[in-house]
Amino acid sequence: MHFTLYSRTYCHLCQDMLDALQALQSDARRFTVDVIDVDADEALVARFDELVPVLFGDLGQPELCHYFLDEHKVRQCLDGFASG
Repeated sequence: MHFTLYSRTYCHLCQDMLDALQALQSDARRFTVDVIDVDADEALVARFDELVPVLFGDLGQPELCHYFLDEHKVRQCLDGFASG
């Protein structure tokens, strides 16, 4: 499973979301996370500016959550990935 977190370097909510996401990882539930700095790309600033942090489990699907980790949605995503 792979997550993408749109973030900012100076954003405490972004770090909180990353920490909460990583806390869900275990030996039985492994995943990777790409942290993308929205400020490095004008198109990302235009898309996500005031919404960061924004978490995606699949970039082809709607976001899982923004501002705060929605643990329920993330667990559903992980369970769906584990079951195939």
